[in-house]
Amino acid sequence: MKKLLACTLALVMALSLAACGGKQAPEGEAPAENGDKVVRIGVFEPQTGDNGAGGKQEILGMQYANSIQPTVDIGGETYEVKLEIVDNRTSAENGPSAAAELVNRDVSIVLGSYGSGVSMAGGKVFEEAGIPAVGVTCTNPQVTADCSVYHRICFTDPFQGPALASYAYDGLGVKTAYVLGMLGSDYDQGLMYYFTEAFEALGGTVVSEEFPEGTANFVSYINNAKSAGAGAIFAPVSINYAQLIVEAADAQGFEGALLGSDTWDSNMVVESAKGKNADVFVTTFYQEGGNPEFDDGIREWINANADAKTNNGGNDMVAAVTAMGYDAYFTALEAIKAAGSTDPKAVLEALPSVSYEGICGHIEFDEVGDAKRDSAFIKTANTETGVWDFVKVQSVQ
Repeated sequence: MKKLLACTLALVMALSLAACGGKQAPEGEAPAENGDKVVRIGVFEPQTGDNGAGGKQEILGMQYANSIQPTVDIGGETYEVKLEIVDNRTSAENGPSAAAELVNRDVSIVLGSYGSGVSMAGGKVFEEAGIPAVGVTCTNPQVTADCSVYHRICFTDPFQGPALASYAYDGLGVKTAYVLGMLGSDYDQGLMYYFTEAFEALGGTVVSEEFPEGTANFVSYINNAKSAGAGAIFAPVSINYAQLIVEAADAQGFEGALLGSDTWDSNMVVESAKGKNADVFVTTFYQEGGNPEFDDGIREWINANADAKTNNGGNDMVAAVTAMGYDAYFTALEAIKAAGSTDPKAVLEALPSVSYEGICGHIEFDEVGDAKRDSAFIKTANTETGVWDFVKVQSVQ
């Protein structure tokens, strides 16, 4: 009888909630203050795994943007904007479950991910649910080509690879390049292909190798590059591997250039090059100092928040992925405002026509959903000061 009574009471409470038309917020989330209406933006980013450091920095840009503009007007009404953050743990295996969690949280649009492979894996879930996604720094062309709901605000690897190849061959005078990437990484493998194709077309020679996930010692790979007579090592790898490569190159006396893709643009990588004999060059989306008002504002915000500073690698250097995360947030708001609705279907229909002047440049989408970008920043690590120095804006003919 006690069990029957308890079940009956539980049923009555559930029916009462349904009768009120109330929809409970996701678990662990408090209702909006003052009864404000809420629009939820999903944040699909790694906070652990090989790309965890970069994912955290990308999230910082979104969180700072949300602190600047925590509300949005939709159809004449003000909505509170809530970020629903899930950890996709870097890997394609975990991508679908993390994406499904965001679907269950009733998000109107998704931002992320840092990492192309996990973006492609999650994209299938977003596509099935009809939820639009905005890639922030996932550069593999298949992210948008194979998914009807994915758009992105960054340049792509078919541009980034040739841009670095052109700079290495024409700008640095490199004739033999050693190309190194991780086995099974869509990001690494894609950029290795596009760099190699472009570098060889210019007349250069490429020697390539791959390393297994979890590699901690890169001495043998550096020595292989030296044996090949390479004038540069191109390694489109994650932040932690980039740090290890910089350290190994210095230890083995590699005298050529170290070329990194956008993942290398990190305060942790430039810090690892400080005091070392390392010529590091990277392609990236933003040069610190490009927008002083933004830089000053986010530095103040990072320094006022211990967790934010920790997630930024322990200092207040502005990463390009953070600036891109900021732009992605406001791009999402523009799509929501244009839709005049929180309905993901309406937001998806509005997204292709969005035009936004961001910190990292003007944002518009082509027919595939890719940003119309035709240039990248080249930066180099200042081994004395431990900061990134601007080199040039690189385009591809």
